Amino acid sequence: MAFVINDSCVSCGTCAGACPVGAIAEGDGKYEIAADTCISCGTCAGACPVGAIAEA
Repeated sequence: MAFVINDSCVSCGTCAGACPVGAIAEGDGKYEIAADTCISCGTCAGACPVGAIAEA
C-alpha cells in the first residue's frame, strides 16, 4: 500500500530527499507521492517533521 501526504504538509522537501526510489515530488501546494513508484517502505513517514505522511 502506497503512502500519501496530507494537507499538514509544509513543503519542506525532507520526504523527497529521504525517498530511496524518488517517488516524491513537489506538487500544487504540497509534496505528492507517485503511488506507482512508491515501494511502501515508510522512510518518508519517518522523516516528515510534521507527521503529514501516512499509509493510504
